[in-house]
Amino acid sequence: MTLRKGKKLSITIQEHMAIDVCPGPIRPIRTISAYFPRLSPTSEPLSPKPTGSPWVLSPGGAASEMGGGGRGGLLTPLLPGAMGGGGSLSLQSSMDTSVEINSSDSDDCTALGTLEFDLRYERASSKLHCTILRAKGLKPMDFNGLADPYVKLHLLPGACKANKLKTKIVRNTLNPVWNEMLTYVGITEEDMHRKTLRVLSVCDEDKLTHNEFIGESRVPLKRVKPDQTKHFHTCLEHPPPLPSPTTMGTALRGISCYLREWENEQLHSLEERGRVLLSLQFLPPLDEGDGGGGGRRGEGLCVGVQRCAHLAAMDVNGFSDPYVKTYLKPDTQKKSKHKTAVIKKTLNPEFNEEFFYEISMPELSNKTLEVTVWDYDLGRSNDFIGGVCLSCHSQGDPLRHWMDCLKNKGQRVERWHVLTNELPRSVSHE
Repeated sequence: MTLRKGKKLSITIQEHMAIDVCPGPIRPIRTISAYFPRLSPTSEPLSPKPTGSPWVLSPGGAASEMGGGGRGGLLTPLLPGAMGGGGSLSLQSSMDTSVEINSSDSDDCTALGTLEFDLRYERASSKLHCTILRAKGLKPMDFNGLADPYVKLHLLPGACKANKLKTKIVRNTLNPVWNEMLTYVGITEEDMHRKTLRVLSVCDEDKLTHNEFIGESRVPLKRVKPDQTKHFHTCLEHPPPLPSPTTMGTALRGISCYLREWENEQLHSLEERGRVLLSLQFLPPLDEGDGGGGGRRGEGLCVGVQRCAHLAAMDVNGFSDPYVKTYLKPDTQKKSKHKTAVIKKTLNPEFNEEFFYEISMPELSNKTLEVTVWDYDLGRSNDFIGGVCLSCHSQGDPLRHWMDCLKNKGQRVERWHVLTNELPRSVSHE
């Protein structure tokens, strides 16, 4: 179809039908909320548009307006700070799900409801306490207009099964009160800087269908200072979407890529094997008049296997049957092996067992303590979960723990260690 100068454009019915049925890319349907940024409850209220204030075109349009002629889009007022460098209404601020609310009258900030909880990190014991207080204005999920809510906690990045904590269920209410403390053990200061607490509020377990999701909130743990209780009053939101960049505009494509990188980091973090709490103590030789001592006579190293946390699940039921083995290598006579009891069906076992190696201080400085965690399987080979090696040739926390033990004779030194998939080659002496 060609259009000559001076002639009126006309389209035949065949061409019209061909245009209508022509296949093309499927694009998301815009909703009214796409044109307005979601403000957090702590943001300043929007003031009425003063006379002569500028207007800009919404994401659906293609041009901004100072006199009004943009067609095909919705005109919205240009808020203070949106021009120039740092717009106060950025997409990043609208995606922040852990907004603190000082007012108790903020129940209507979302249609999903609000949640109150406290976080406290104890540096000395490496524990993170999360006290779930209450929720208000939850979205009705049952036929009776109510819900049976409970709260689940996940640490991200990390395997959900290993670090999931859950409160009790409160029946038939939209304003539940829990006042329940959930505690994570083995949380290091590095975890507090890089991990995020994901708080989910869901309905009770339905016998016929899956649990229904109400909303979630995410809090970066770096916002919690050590040994200080921080109060949060957050709005529950839907989980962040992971749309395909090909179906999005240029402005949102960067956010989609960021979310996909975050998703890949989560998948990679599922390889985390957990951590183990060890205590080391170099004991001096006993005098002739001393009794007891657990049957020992000379000096030596006392290794305590206290507990493990957030272990990888090795069985089909989502759990493991873990136990711990310790070696002091090189071990030519192969007599240094010690083994704890097996704790059935858990990812957070508590052992509280100690093993003694009779050895002098000069000999110990040339030794390597190998600690491995295994999943016991009846009738077939046990599965390796993870391990850690402590010696003068180690790095990071294993090295610091080993040196603290050698420098402080008679003192018990405890430290958490992250389990790795493979042991260093320095332990392959045998």
